[in-house]
Amino acid sequence: MSEAKTTTNHDDIRKWVEERDGHPAVVRTKGEGGILRIDFGDPEEALEPIEWDEFFRIFDENDLAFLYQDKAGSGGKSRFNKFVERGRNA
Repeated sequence: MSEAKTTTNHDDIRKWVEERDGHPAVVRTKGEGGILRIDFGDPEEALEPIEWDEFFRIFDENDLAFLYQDKAGSGGKSRFNKFVERGRNA
């Protein structure tokens, strides 16, 4: 099984997402910003596509880190990802 990694590097996050044909998205909430998501494939109705600039603004304002996995247990590219608080161990 592949090990999960954590990063806050915008370039690394964008590269990982785009290598898997993903796109930045958000679930809008009553507050400012929203809940970040990575959308793979056909957009889900609840997800609003956003530009990378807005994505990383929300990411940084909420002190988030990106927890991700490069390879699945089968050896193929994994899409596993999660947003966690910075400084939190995976």
